[in-house]
Amino acid sequence: MDLQLTGKTALVLAASKGLGKACAAALAAEGANIVVGARDRSTLDAAAAEIAATAKGRVLAVPTDVLRPEDAANIVAATVREFGCLDILVNNAGGPPFGKFESFDESAWQSAFDLTLLSTIRFCRLAIPHMRKTGSGRIINITSLTVLTYLPQSVLSTSLRLGVVGMAKMLSDELGPDHITVNNVAPGLILTDRVKDTLQPRPGASTEELLAERARSIPVGRIGRPEELAALVAFLASPLAAYITGATIPVDGGAIRRPV
Repeated sequence: MDLQLTGKTALVLAASKGLGKACAAALAAEGANIVVGARDRSTLDAAAAEIAATAKGRVLAVPTDVLRPEDAANIVAATVREFGCLDILVNNAGGPPFGKFESFDESAWQSAFDLTLLSTIRFCRLAIPHMRKTGSGRIINITSLTVLTYLPQSVLSTSLRLGVVGMAKMLSDELGPDHITVNNVAPGLILTDRVKDTLQPRPGASTEELLAERARSIPVGRIGRPEELAALVAFLASPLAAYITGATIPVDGGAIRRPV
């Protein structure tokens, strides 16, 4: 299927590894020009080179810390300067730490707010004027399955990502007349460094065994791959998804067991 992304320009954040890198690679393979951002230059440059090897469009790497307003303004300006437009924004950032409510002080909440909600707000504010100029656009927020179900000790992630979902719903209504869609993708258990970091070590158990145990409750019987989530992101970024907006779509192997 041709997703009609040739010539489009996409900005993908936290794209040096994991879900961000997979999303950038999927969009690049469909013909979009890609701007990738992440904090570490060497890791980012290596990811950009890997993506460029199979890309149909061009790839630009711009070191970016989503917590820094000046970095956000710089990467958006670099995108428009290099490609003349910004059609697709994929908001993505590492998640806040896990723990019980009582274990987090006010500074932890502020850090989670800045990372998870404020960074998304900031990039949307910067990108929307450029999308309005071209008369269309796609904003896709990578959230978490925590916005749809219960995950123990995820109070920071759940609280702030629900804020992203609420903002996206409001934005989808405001931006509908501009032909700009706003959607959220909620990954379940997908093999990334963050998932590995949440494993509880047990003497004698390998990482593979621990992951297999986590996967037993998933109907499809396995952990997801980043490229499986990226395929949905690429579709949502395309003109074919013009009638999908304000949605939060899980990619979870059926882990959420509910009728709607």
